[in-house]
Parts: sequence; C-alpha cells; structure tokens
Amino acid sequence: MLSAAMAELREKGYAALTIEGIAARAGSGKQTIYRWWPSKADVVLEAMLTEVAAVIAIPDTGSLPGDLTAFLADTFRQRGQRPVLVGLMAQALLDPVFAQAFRDRFLFSRRDALRQIIDRAIARGEVAADMDPDLMIDVVYGVLWYRLLLDHAPLDDESGRQLADFVVRAVR
Repeated sequence: MLSAAMAELREKGYAALTIEGIAARAGSGKQTIYRWWPSKADVVLEAMLTEVAAVIAIPDTGSLPGDLTAFLADTFRQRGQRPVLVGLMAQALLDPVFAQAFRDRFLFSRRDALRQIIDRAIARGEVAADMDPDLMIDVVYGVLWYRLLLDHAPLDDESGRQLADFVVRAVR
C-alpha cells in the first residue's frame, strides 16, 4: 500500500494523488486504505516515513562546523522528497489534526537531532552563552523549508556548507 502511494505520488504529484489511485495501484479497495489511514495526507506521511531515514544520523566530528556541515549534507540529500514534503506541509496548514501528527512523527525528531548537535557545541563552548538554541534550529530549518516551498534556490552540498558557515559565524 505504501509503495503504491509513493509510486502514485511520484507519477502524479501530491495535488493529483487520490485514495482511489493508490488503491487501484495496490490492487485493493479504498476502504482498506481508510481502515488504516484517515486521509490521503496520513497515507503519504506514513509512506514517506518508510522511505526517509528512520534513524536520523547525528554526526559527532568534535566541532560545530563539522557536525552542522555533515548534518546538513545528509538532510539536503533528501531533497528528492520535495514534492512529498511540500504537499504534507500544505496539508498541515489546512488541517490542525494532521499538522500535529506531522510535527510529532516527522518534524520534531529532526529538530531534536539538530538540538543534540547544538547542545554538544554549547557544552564545548563553541556557542555564545546568550544564544537561543531554538532560534538556531529555526534558522536552519527556516532556510530548508523556504527553499523547499519556493524552489527558488538549491538545496545541495554547497548550500549546506554555506548555511553551516553562516550559523557558526552567527553564534560565536
């Protein structure tokens, strides 16, 4: 079912994706899907979670620049999920119940991973004492989401290095 959802999504895009299309591709009825997932967005979220790294790699190079650069390189490598993420974010803006599930099952784990990197950097004295770790996380993910949603600038290794360099300079 979930592989059928991802195949339909890649072929048609989030907006054109339907439960009927997923069911047809999976060779089942749409009621089977609705027994497990209350909405298209919930099916897509579950399908995406099976494809992205279940365990988020948290690099430990011994420095904030190294950790942040490695973390962003790994994060930006998942840019192929852009259509899925944009669709899920749009749905989260429209549906508060789904928004909570999206935050709980996807977004918060990514914030927590970055928080561990920042906490280690604070413990090593690499971050100014008055710096707000949550603001640092918002800056990093703000750039990521802005570029994902607008698709106006790259999300590649070089932009990851530039963002890491920007954040490191800003927090010292």
